[in-house]
Amino acid sequence: MLKITSIAISMLILIQSLNVHFDDLVELDELIEHAQFHAEEYGDNFFVFISKHYGELKAEHSKKHQEEKEEHERLPFQHQCQTLTLYAHVLYQTPDNNLGVDFSVDPNPNFFYQASYRSLVQEGLLQPPRQA
Repeated sequence: MLKITSIAISMLILIQSLNVHFDDLVELDELIEHAQFHAEEYGDNFFVFISKHYGELKAEHSKKHQEEKEEHERLPFQHQCQTLTLYAHVLYQTPDNNLGVDFSVDPNPNFFYQASYRSLVQEGLLQPPRQA
């Protein structure tokens, strides 16, 4: 179950990073219809179709075929997304307001501290086991 959850979350992150929206998945039939139209009308294969609508031939194709503008707007993956991230680092200096609180140290502490470790520098790294 953990593996399935991990894979599902990974796929979700991948899809979101590729900027695929639910609307794009719904509009895939428009993409297929328009690709078939280009194959019949202009003899374009799928890669030329992708280049004309999403690649380097997009500007030229849009100029030549203004009558298809509405169809082009209905194609998926046409949204523009921009992300702006601002980081603000604020240096805040507290004023020196001395409230007059006096912290005193008790000269007779009421506890006993014993180091719970031994220094390996003094004794060496490898030591034989000791009996308790």
